[in-house]
Amino acid sequence: MSKIIGNIVEIFSATKDTKSKSRPIVQSLNLIKDYGIENDKFAGKDLDKTVMIVGIKSYEIARDNGIKLEYGSLGENILLDFDPHNYKVGDIFDIENTKIKITQICTVCSHLSRFDKKLPKLLNMHRGLYCKILNNGIIKNKMKVRVKEIK
Repeated sequence: MSKIIGNIVEIFSATKDTKSKSRPIVQSLNLIKDYGIENDKFAGKDLDKTVMIVGIKSYEIARDNGIKLEYGSLGENILLDFDPHNYKVGDIFDIENTKIKITQICTVCSHLSRFDKKLPKLLNMHRGLYCKILNNGIIKNKMKVRVKEIK
């Protein structure tokens, strides 16, 4: 049984032509099993890392240390109003019947230092989580997120 743990704040996707530092906000994400996010520049690549989720807490950590970031700056596809780092590899998020499974904690990339040299160290273990798409579905802002935790 899964329980509601929060909501989607915003969704993002970058195409091969995206030039901005932050991923652009989009109206919806079409998640395709064994492929990735439709039109996303990382679709069809590493299927265990096709969706990146980040919690608001990561932006709060930056802000509390004097670093202002636009949402989407951390490379996320889905921004959540809860801390996804409270869950572990193997746990499944159910977003309006679209399921994604946590596969790995996102390592902090050196490109984050373009925002501030302190940022990579501050966000160590809080940059985000990679997820694999378990079934096709459309995701939009404000959708409720449920979790099924593995034991």
